[in-house]
Amino acid sequence: MQGAIARTVNAARLRRVAAPLRAVFGCALDAALPTLCPACREPVGGSGLCASCWSRLSLIAPPYCPRLGIPFAYDPGPGVLSMQAIADPPAYHRARAAVRYDDIARSLVHALKYGDRLDLAPAMGRWMARAGRELLDGADALVPVPLHWRRLWTRRFNQSALLAKAISRESGVAVGDAMLKRVKATAQQVGLSQTERAQNVQGAFRVPDEGRATVAGRRLVLIDDVLTSGATSDACARALLRAGAQSVDLLVFARVVDAIEAPI
Repeated sequence: MQGAIARTVNAARLRRVAAPLRAVFGCALDAALPTLCPACREPVGGSGLCASCWSRLSLIAPPYCPRLGIPFAYDPGPGVLSMQAIADPPAYHRARAAVRYDDIARSLVHALKYGDRLDLAPAMGRWMARAGRELLDGADALVPVPLHWRRLWTRRFNQSALLAKAISRESGVAVGDAMLKRVKATAQQVGLSQTERAQNVQGAFRVPDEGRATVAGRRLVLIDDVLTSGATSDACARALLRAGAQSVDLLVFARVVDAIEAPI
């Protein structure tokens, strides 16, 4: 009994001594290897952007198309859709994005996806949760756009899944990792036309048999990092809707916006 008490006391003393040592070594490590802004490479106090790059980040806010989230040049009133939403409506019901895909947003996405800056995911997820508040209200699950197992093995993580987990912490909506699978390895979408992109991802996604019960009748929110042509997210939404989902919305960190549209 006395030996156990002595071990407990010694462990407590060791923790008291180790705590300030960890703080000292942590400060030394921060000074030697400071976190860099992913856009300009200047040191920052924590994760995320420096003040200068933050000021140049193009946040998307109303007015925008209620279907696609494309920014409008002026507020046309409730319910007015963009030309794109009328001419070529997607399979998903609504789309929202936190920011426009410009140089600063591209730096953040590339740092997360290719630079192992996993520390950026919580901040990006918080911005997405704010931008997609109306989509998340009443949603049953978040569905990250999946990677094929070969690409996941090479990259070691799915950036969409990281963003989904960050959004889940902000919103309380659960992540449905097993609801959707990528069953076909596809070529990179970069450099392909819109038609080629759609053909490239045709048949690439499927709801597995064990996931159908969790999809049927549910309101789902697809999560991805960037929306360009929408071919990938459209293919995902179609797979979920074929499996019986009640509705599918799309929430991304950044979307390509060619120009600020005038509403119809």
